[in-house]
Amino acid sequence: MHREEEKTDATLVRPLKITLGLVLVIMIAEIIGGVFSNSLALLSDAGHMLTDALALGLSLFAINLARRPATATKTYGYHRAEIMAALANGTILILVSIFIFYEAYRRFLEEPAIKSPLMLIVASIGLAANLTGLYLLRRGSRKSINIKAAFWHVIGDTLSSVAVIIAGVIIYFTGWYIADPILAVVIGTVILWGAARIVKESVDILLESVPPHIDMEEVVTRVKGIAGVEGLHDVHVWTITSGIYALSAHLDITDQTVSQSCDILAKVNDVLANDFNITHTTLQTECESCPTGLKCNLPQQNEK
Repeated sequence: MHREEEKTDATLVRPLKITLGLVLVIMIAEIIGGVFSNSLALLSDAGHMLTDALALGLSLFAINLARRPATATKTYGYHRAEIMAALANGTILILVSIFIFYEAYRRFLEEPAIKSPLMLIVASIGLAANLTGLYLLRRGSRKSINIKAAFWHVIGDTLSSVAVIIAGVIIYFTGWYIADPILAVVIGTVILWGAARIVKESVDILLESVPPHIDMEEVVTRVKGIAGVEGLHDVHVWTITSGIYALSAHLDITDQTVSQSCDILAKVNDVLANDFNITHTTLQTECESCPTGLKCNLPQQNEK
């Protein structure tokens, strides 16, 4: 069975595009401001805004891909392109965080002159843009997990902008320049943590691991609780792309007519869709009492 995923709400696209535009403009402004003010915290915050731009871009990319139909050679469509892009972006962001740590180390050894007023002005503009992005995405984050992920990226960058402003205030009033590399390390750590999660999730999807929110034992138990189902084995659950989950399995049922077995399949699919959000299933029915029934000859860890 394959249930087509819900059509994307067009009203989600416009806020994403506006927020992406704001993020890109402020990121460029922070890079320029960081260079002229000699603020590593501001430059690292620009690096964090890059994570936002990537997240927003991937969200838009995923929406556009979802509209493209599958082909004879791309039977799942182009969903995995999103995962490959996420893996590449995550790897790049890890390198960005390493560069931030290296530059912070150099700043700990040397105390460059930092122009905190310019640093504060640029960071404040960035904070205003981030708050605008949060306002634009807040409604969509309640409707779509895809938008919700982008929403939390903007939350993280909002916190980074606050950190840069704090560093600017400290430097302006105390002259304690070490606050700049300290906060740069904090921001770099946030980027590294987020990038590592992106890479791990991407690799898990490409390896067709079981989605983290799905308990295989619970899946088997719920399906076996359906009248007419005697067992379930050779069970595989994986992610096609973010939010789209698939399952294939051999279903042992009682000896009955074809029409009755179709009713059982409908009930199984309803349980999988409603309880586990698994909407793409391939189920092979088998009957233990039937001498011609097909059985899986390979031992399975999840055989029940």
